[in-house]
Amino acid sequence: MKKLAVVAIGGNAVNRPGEEATAENMMKNLSETAHFLVSMLDEYDIVITHGNGPQVGNILVQQDLAKHVIPPFPLDVNDAQTQGSLGYMIALTLGNELRKKNIERQIAAVVTQIVVDKNDPGFQKPSKPVGPFYSKEEAEKLHQEKGWIMKEDAGRGWRRVVPSPIPLDIVEKDVIKTLVEKDVIVIAAGGGGIPVIQENGALKGVEAVIDKDRASALLAKEIEADILIILTGVEKVCVNFKKPDQRELDHLTVEEAKKYLDEGQFPSGSMGPKVEAAIDFVTSTGRECLITDMAVLDKALKGLTGTRITK
Repeated sequence: MKKLAVVAIGGNAVNRPGEEATAENMMKNLSETAHFLVSMLDEYDIVITHGNGPQVGNILVQQDLAKHVIPPFPLDVNDAQTQGSLGYMIALTLGNELRKKNIERQIAAVVTQIVVDKNDPGFQKPSKPVGPFYSKEEAEKLHQEKGWIMKEDAGRGWRRVVPSPIPLDIVEKDVIKTLVEKDVIVIAAGGGGIPVIQENGALKGVEAVIDKDRASALLAKEIEADILIILTGVEKVCVNFKKPDQRELDHLTVEEAKKYLDEGQFPSGSMGPKVEAAIDFVTSTGRECLITDMAVLDKALKGLTGTRITK
């Protein structure tokens, strides 16, 4: 019997650093991503999640530039837009790769709402980087002119940050489970899901971007996945990242991961949420999480590289 994996693909799978964010480039990159994902299917059933930080940020820029002509949409609606567009692109490229390999599988992208707490402190302290990178001078200008909150993102430049509440429940979880049981490859919780709150017996969208790794951990728990796989731009998790004494980690226990988090080894805009998501999933289920680069996924699944987090 195949194992069930939730595979969280990072921004690099959609847009490479420094690359123009065109639909053509995104399709090209996702075609490569599809190749790696299809290679898993002999041993795993997969549910795919993806980020949307660069894409939703770009929509915000577009809407800001056009606000005198067309009223901007709230952030939750923009989250939904990126779920639809990226879900389509992943389904299309994945389907083409399946046809190339003569594999018959159905694919479904589920627009996913995720419940958050309206009193979550994340609404008061924006932390989720979105959109393009700016120089310090550009960031200061944008803050003064537009009131955007800007933060440095792991030494890569400055980005706009928006609220990022903790995901609590997945509205469509039973639909996703049913599709998985019917052997469908599911794309879900894209961009961390669309954040909604419960108010007077109804759901209401809120302006935020949920971290996709935290949402992926929640989804993995909800559908009882055997493993959570977080794909990122590095082969292994490192301590003292980009310093002379940088050290790659093959394995982390939950306690070791918590210790490094407390020491500030994993920045909140990059590796921090990935390690937090791993801790959450592993602590709750007793199963394992793998963090690695998509290009070495095959080797990592065989235990030859990557960082595994276990209880």
